[in-house]
Amino acid sequence: MGTIDGRATTSPRLLYSATTSLDGYISGPGGDQSWMTGYLGPNPVADELVSDIGALLVGARTFGGDDPNRGTDKEGAFSGQWHGPQFVLTHRPPDAAPAGVTFVDDLDTAVAAAKEAAGDKTYVNVLGASVGRQCLEAGVLDEILVLVAPVLLGDGVRLFERRGGETVALERTSVSRAPLATNLWFRVHP
Repeated sequence: MGTIDGRATTSPRLLYSATTSLDGYISGPGGDQSWMTGYLGPNPVADELVSDIGALLVGARTFGGDDPNRGTDKEGAFSGQWHGPQFVLTHRPPDAAPAGVTFVDDLDTAVAAAKEAAGDKTYVNVLGASVGRQCLEAGVLDEILVLVAPVLLGDGVRLFERRGGETVALERTSVSRAPLATNLWFRVHP
């Protein structure tokens, strides 16, 4: 904890958020996220979250992936509602980065940079199954928000893939319903 103008401050928390099918997939085979278009409707929890996010920590596949809103005015994070600094975790950064995007090749550096960029906002939002798992395994993930869509995909990229991994205790902090999803919010126990 630090101070700003004599006031106590806390570091932004890392929140992994994702829309998932009931059978636990955040994208279909080959990274296809077009299935989501039928479930990305009004959701007060997601809408309110946008203003609490100071930075994104994104996996490379997610950053370069299949945005279900590509080519529309809703393209981008949170259906185009969120704008700000993004940190992409990758071992193969491109030669040039788009404005507002920083490519980082190790998790510790990416987390520290994203938290610094988030400033006094509540969250650094983690996007992508692999980077979410890496944050969880490194012990830096604080919370998880899952928007469960009423659909079964049968295959694709899992919300969390931890074969042979240890059990992770979670504390449910909130459950709510939106017209097209059920929101489950958890705190990760160390």
